[in-house]
Amino acid sequence: MELENPWVIDNVSIFFRLVLALVLGGMIGWERERSNHAAGLRTHILVCMGSSLIMLLSVYGFADFVDEVNVRIDPARLATAVITGIGFLGAGTILFTGKSITGLTTAASIWVVGAIGLAVGAGFYFAAIVSTLLILVNLVVFNKLEQRYIRGSKLHLVTVHASNAPGLLDGLSAMLNSEGFVIKKLIVNERNTVPFSDTQPAIPGLEISLHVLTDRRFDPVKLTQQIRDLGGVSMVTAE
Repeated sequence: MELENPWVIDNVSIFFRLVLALVLGGMIGWERERSNHAAGLRTHILVCMGSSLIMLLSVYGFADFVDEVNVRIDPARLATAVITGIGFLGAGTILFTGKSITGLTTAASIWVVGAIGLAVGAGFYFAAIVSTLLILVNLVVFNKLEQRYIRGSKLHLVTVHASNAPGLLDGLSAMLNSEGFVIKKLIVNERNTVPFSDTQPAIPGLEISLHVLTDRRFDPVKLTQQIRDLGGVSMVTAE
């Protein structure tokens, strides 16, 4: 809708823009929520609506001072602060687990949702709606294509608690190599298991942490069973 005065907006338009920001941010947040990511539906809605509200404030909130002498209105000033602030919020979704970095896509989605909110607040409806649809294509369609056709090697962490049996490391290494895993890092620590009865001595054992690389489909259940079949293994975790 055309506004006669670019510095004035009516309440209906404000309501429409905030609701549109809620819908567009919610569409992207729903996909993140469905994929069980840290920042989901409500986070994306809040970021999009907050960005839209700040843009509305930046453009229309100081209209009373437009005609004042020595006052310059810069509608983009608050928008730049939004982008900077969202950077800190997105950083909170990035996790370094010791074997890989996760959350980069979610951090990027938060950042682009903020941009969509700014676009809605400024009245760029077409750009905001098209951007939302393209982002959903990227998150849903391209993700499936990447998993099916562009699956690269991924790093996994395997932790084994076992007795200090002869040949355990050799057997574990041979089994992983036969399954197509490449051991990138190996940490072995002595670990004593304390029995329930204080009269019995501690049982010596090993804690083995392996960072393994594979380009095959990772099946933690199958891998765990194969490691337990080696014998002497009391606990296995695979992620």
